[in-house]
Amino acid sequence: MREIIQKILEESIDVKSRSVKKNIDRIISGADRIATSLAAGHKILIFGNGGSAADAQHITAEFVNRFKIERPPLAAIALTTDTSIITSIGNDYQFDDIFAKQIHALGKKGDIAWGISTSGNAKNVIEGVKAAKKNGIFSFGMTGRGGLLAKLTDLAFRVESDTTARIQEVHITLGHILCNLVDRILFPDQFK
Repeated sequence: MREIIQKILEESIDVKSRSVKKNIDRIISGADRIATSLAAGHKILIFGNGGSAADAQHITAEFVNRFKIERPPLAAIALTTDTSIITSIGNDYQFDDIFAKQIHALGKKGDIAWGISTSGNAKNVIEGVKAAKKNGIFSFGMTGRGGLLAKLTDLAFRVESDTTARIQEVHITLGHILCNLVDRILFPDQFK
């Protein structure tokens, strides 16, 4: 058991280290883009399925409540939380439309649509990104090796792993790094 635990830990550290280093320029660009959008009064719309839905909610909470510093709430919405909207769209139309319809309703030019999919091929996440593009909304994608999500988004963060758990661990690490950088950009006096 000890060897298994150590192996999992080492794999997690290795994948995180490689992914962050490989995406460092994208991370900086993403933080700048988020900060610019929020400073201009826009919002972030974050979405995914399963563990990625939980990550969308987690990252949204860091923006709306706070991350590390006391600061005003930042506008972010997890499109994974309103069960009435999700189930009515899934029932009346199809599950593939649950994020696209919300983006059409809530998204405005200047906002950011942030899709999360470990495979990069979740149909409803892809449709959400397509809706964002149709509405002139900048799109982020967090994925594993790529998939269609990496090709469609304006800025894609890829994780070089085939293990869902390792990909999700990197996604939440990237989310935390982005929250930290956005706070530093928007509230530099808090970090002196």
